[in-house]
Amino acid sequence: MRFMIIRKADKNTEAGTMPSTELLAAMIKYNEEMVNAGVMVAGEGLQPSAKGARISFAGGKPTVFDGPFAETKELIAGFTMIQVKSKQEAIEWVKRWPALDGDGAVELELRQVFEAEDFGAEFTPELRETEERLRRQSSGA
Repeated sequence: MRFMIIRKADKNTEAGTMPSTELLAAMIKYNEEMVNAGVMVAGEGLQPSAKGARISFAGGKPTVFDGPFAETKELIAGFTMIQVKSKQEAIEWVKRWPALDGDGAVELELRQVFEAEDFGAEFTPELRETEERLRRQSSGA
C-alpha cells in the first residue's frame, strides 16, 4: 500500500522561510530511516504558492490563476510517498515526523494512493498495460 504524507503549509512555508540546519538534519535523518527500512518512495518540499498557479476548468476550458493563495491551511508545503503494509504502519511512520518542524506545531495529512486493482473491471487489461508502460517509461526503467 502506498500512502502520501502531506505536510500542510503554514505562514513560514508560504513566506519562503528556509528551514534551519537543525530541521534539515532532522528531516534527512527521518528520510534516511525510512529509506533504510525500505518504505520511502519519494519526498519533496514545495515552493510557496506565490510561485505557483491554479488552473480551473469550466466547460472544458482552462482559466489560470497565479499565486499566492489566501487559504494557507488548504495548501501543502511538501510530501513524502511511502510504501507500507498497512494504514497503521503508515501512521506509525507519520508519528515519527521530526518535532522541530513548525516549532512542534505542524499539520500532516495521510492519504492512501489508488492502486491499479482499486479501479476494478473498468481498468481493462489494455489500459493497465498502457499505464504500466508509461510508469516504466517515466521512471527510466
